[in-house]
Amino acid sequence: MENKNILSQAREPMSRRNFLRLSGLAGLGLASVGFVPPAAEAVNFNRKMKKVSNTKLAMGTVVSMTLIHPSRDEAQEAMALAFEEINRLTSVLSRFDDTTAVSLLNRTGNLEDIPGEVAYVVARALNHHRISGGAFDITVKPVIDLFRKKHTRGRLTPPDKSELENALRLVGSNGIQLKGRSIRFKKPGMGITLDGIAKGYIVDRASEILSACKIENHLINAGGDIRSRGSRQQTKPWTVAIQDPRKNKQYPDVIHMTDGAIATSGNYEVYFDREKMFHHIVDPRTGMSPLSDASVSVMAQTATDADALSTSVFVMDPSDGLRFIDSIPACECLVVTRTGKLFMSGGWRKNAAT
Repeated sequence: MENKNILSQAREPMSRRNFLRLSGLAGLGLASVGFVPPAAEAVNFNRKMKKVSNTKLAMGTVVSMTLIHPSRDEAQEAMALAFEEINRLTSVLSRFDDTTAVSLLNRTGNLEDIPGEVAYVVARALNHHRISGGAFDITVKPVIDLFRKKHTRGRLTPPDKSELENALRLVGSNGIQLKGRSIRFKKPGMGITLDGIAKGYIVDRASEILSACKIENHLINAGGDIRSRGSRQQTKPWTVAIQDPRKNKQYPDVIHMTDGAIATSGNYEVYFDREKMFHHIVDPRTGMSPLSDASVSVMAQTATDADALSTSVFVMDPSDGLRFIDSIPACECLVVTRTGKLFMSGGWRKNAAT
């Protein structure tokens, strides 16, 4: 299970130099985990269409939007509303703010009348837990908290066997009881983190805001959770580069997208030790970080599903992960192993840029 950012506390804050370095990559015209459009831009594509883009820090990561629309003013207004929705939902779904429903639930283990957004995301998470055979599990918080406790000043003292076993006793989504907008934990000490699915959901909601404002052509990139609609120029699809896990600009693949989403889970974003053996993706069955893969990218119809599925596959053996994705309609997957070997689902190549 993944502890993605919304989890800003595990990552070094982005310096101005790093932000500008990322922004400077935009000239290649691609979107990826490491590609960010200029901080603010409004240019004419032709006499009819304008390209409006902006980049901000949100959800503990870099969020960029690119909109193609006849009216620059309408596009900018819609973008402002979408960023407002991102900030609102981040505050609703965060587990780091003591005032949120998620934090209160983690403290008390029982909560009535939770926000509808929390109920929806938890319900989707429980569904992904079911279809993934337990690979996706939002109840890994006790394990993550244990590793965070053991992590100080860039060094990790691995927990001993008994500590890990005690934390694992509190893991298991079958210990969550969700009825409408009421939720409770069946075991004292349980806790949830929505970080492996919430970012995708927030990206979907931002896209829905843009669509409601009649922005038919747009792309949102939130640290690798990408949602696209329409095209980037006339009938040309959006072009997305899959992040190089080693960050050597050797992109594993470049794909075309119109209406859809893609999310990448990797071991290169947040880790607890210098050797990157213990990182932000946790196998809920063992409490340890999977070591076979460097990154997993999943295409799906929504960023919510792509986010959760990429985490699920990362926890699986690559061949099992591909079979799992091939069993889900309208989903494709690319796995990059630690040794650099690529595994692709049956229909991945049809989306490749040529």
